[in-house]
Amino acid sequence: MNILVCIKQVPGTSKVEVDPVTGVLKRDGIDSKMNPYDLYALETALRIRESNGGTVKVLSMGPNQAISVIKEAYTMGADEGTLLSDRRFGGADVLATSYTISQGVKNMGDFQLIICGKQTTDGDTAQVGPEMAEYLNIPHVANVEEIIEVKDNSIIVEMDMPESLEIVEISYPCLITVDKGIFEPRLPSYKKKVSTKDREVTIMNLDNFKDKNEKKYGLNGSPTQVERIFPPEVNNDREIWTGTSSELSEKIGTKLKSLKFI
Repeated sequence: MNILVCIKQVPGTSKVEVDPVTGVLKRDGIDSKMNPYDLYALETALRIRESNGGTVKVLSMGPNQAISVIKEAYTMGADEGTLLSDRRFGGADVLATSYTISQGVKNMGDFQLIICGKQTTDGDTAQVGPEMAEYLNIPHVANVEEIIEVKDNSIIVEMDMPESLEIVEISYPCLITVDKGIFEPRLPSYKKKVSTKDREVTIMNLDNFKDKNEKKYGLNGSPTQVERIFPPEVNNDREIWTGTSSELSEKIGTKLKSLKFI
């Protein structure tokens, strides 16, 4: 079985600068890590490969520094990795991002199963996976919390609905997004780090795609624009009160009223 896992490099810190012109995060040079939800997706793929055979490839989109998360995936057991990196991809919203990744998938070949993390910690939209599936014209299931059975032509999964659990059988090729807790992600292997240190990462840009229309990528291809984005303000103000329980209760009530909480 050929399995593709989509992974993303996200900021590893809340101290991220924002481009005042484009309103997007400045990702170059900041502390970064693999999106936590993608670790569960990768673990799911590796376990399916261990029980059913095949290959696990990873795909990411971002600046050249995102190669590090692909290398990390190698240390966990991924076989091959591809990075979509092009200035023309920058500033993409979820729709343009989904289209870009779908074009990268088409360039990589045929996959029976594509696995994504439920969402990313820097966007939290949970939209990219399903939108990718729509662009690829394949069925998809979101919020998967258990793999029940992997068959030759389909996979049976349990999905977490708002008020119920639903068991679905979905035919290949298909895409699923997995929630945290589906499996415990394994730790990177030092032996694999040594053995894969020279393994190449394939780099693709817009010129590699069949559809080279720049209006479909990056800011140009984004129907939604961020009007304003800013880091959260840090407030360390505090007050220390002393007194009897009745005095403290009165002070708390007065404070809550002044803040218009009550």
